[in-house]
Amino acid sequence: MANKTNKENADIVCGSPQRRHFLQTSVLAGVSAAVLPALAATREAAGSSAVEVGPSDLDEITIADLQAGLASGKFSARSITEKYLARIEEIDKQGPAINSVIEVNPEALAIADALDKEHNRARGPMHGIPVLIKDNIDTADRMQTTAGSLALLGSRPMRDSFVAQKLRECGAVILGKTNLSEWANIRSSHSSSGWSGRGGQTVNPYALDRNPCGSSSGSGAATAASLCAVAVGSETDGSVVCPASANGLVGIKPTLGLISRAGIIPIAHSQDTAGPMARTVRDAAILLGALVGVDPRDSATSASAGKSSPDYTKFLDPHGLRGARIGVARKYFGSNDAQDQLMNNLIDAMKRQGAEMIDPADLPTHGKFDDTEFLVLLYELKADLNVYLANRPGAPGSLKDVIDFNDHNRDKEMPYFGQDIFIKAEAKGPLTTKEYTDALEANHRLSRTEGIDAVMDKFHLDAIMAPTAGPAWLIDFANGDHAVGGSSNAAAVAGYPDITVPAGFVFGLPVGVSFFGRAWSEPTLLKIAYGFEQTIQARRPPRFLPTLKL
Repeated sequence: MANKTNKENADIVCGSPQRRHFLQTSVLAGVSAAVLPALAATREAAGSSAVEVGPSDLDEITIADLQAGLASGKFSARSITEKYLARIEEIDKQGPAINSVIEVNPEALAIADALDKEHNRARGPMHGIPVLIKDNIDTADRMQTTAGSLALLGSRPMRDSFVAQKLRECGAVILGKTNLSEWANIRSSHSSSGWSGRGGQTVNPYALDRNPCGSSSGSGAATAASLCAVAVGSETDGSVVCPASANGLVGIKPTLGLISRAGIIPIAHSQDTAGPMARTVRDAAILLGALVGVDPRDSATSASAGKSSPDYTKFLDPHGLRGARIGVARKYFGSNDAQDQLMNNLIDAMKRQGAEMIDPADLPTHGKFDDTEFLVLLYELKADLNVYLANRPGAPGSLKDVIDFNDHNRDKEMPYFGQDIFIKAEAKGPLTTKEYTDALEANHRLSRTEGIDAVMDKFHLDAIMAPTAGPAWLIDFANGDHAVGGSSNAAAVAGYPDITVPAGFVFGLPVGVSFFGRAWSEPTLLKIAYGFEQTIQARRPPRFLPTLKL
């Protein structure tokens, strides 16, 4: 569920490029020599076989555009679905072959046909809209849900996840499942984000030799390439916002409990959440409204009663920056000179739109909960995954069984990196262990009361801003991820909302800016994010370049 800054400083989970800070294990012997020639050959092949991608009338299309086409008769749910399926075949499976869709839904056209018959009873803005969802989100249908692991192939969830249920209720067409960093990037400290044993490596549509970030890699790459209207990712720390940033998208990591986690293959219940990924703030807001709700299967959602909205678009304001007090978290800067200059220019642009920029406004506890975060994730991974697996017929019964499966299928599951994080988690005790309870208390105190809440109280802030993540790095199976930068950890550990918006390009690669704040502050953050988007308008579609000439 993350990428890495470097071997000694890397994030932990879902895609945030600060990831493995605490992990200092060595690369498996012999991997480097075996993989480097293969990777070079892959890049050479990508360059020589790159094809021109023709335009489509679905490129960059919004939900509002699709709804207008449905209303006028220009489109039907079936015709839209057919177009997206054809585009997946043309771009994802052939042509540039970004490999973002792990499986298409064999029932997608039948669902679209049924929805077309309801055209006089439209269920809302998502009616007839094709959505891709991450392959760790349960669907009780003919698709697999595997978290990218061969260990789960062939076993079937007994019922839909809450996310899939909500999508069906609002009339969305679940188009298929997206590839991801296997087990949401919590298996190894040397992983390549976007790689799974089942799905292989997803690539970045802006430059095909670059990483799309993880763990919601496929959701990011597919949405960027207009292979769907919108997509659903999931995050523990950075797995929505980092791939959104790396693929020029809007990503929303909501407050913990706003969207139910029931039926999503877990890492850690204190941080896990699903979230929308889209090409515009408005589309992300529409999808967010479709996914929220109280769910008896997830007790955390009870706190969202009276705090959620079925329509987050009502908070969008093109002048949303005017009068907003935004703190600049400077300690998240400094990893890339060009990106820092871009961010400084954006701060000036926000000031011109009437925002009050408090600079610096750093968290007093910045960097103080990295170790406790990882410790909590190890304990919760073992406990939560064991519960999930025990309730899934035909699946390995425990984390220990998954570890054994990987050992017995090493050539397919571990050709490039191992499972050291799994092994560390398996060694942990129950959630009553004092080491765990102390770490969880420290996480919440340092990230919330003494962290985000403290700096927002001190400066009377509406939001905090920082660069979301650095530009995409080269795919490297020999060494794994080597990203730099990233600001996802405070909101992730706190369980607070974080929205990333396209901010511009660094050396031809998209980067995002994050706005995060207190629990349940999605309306305020969306207002600010929309005002920023309408001012900067940084989103540009990918060109599927084989490589970048820097």
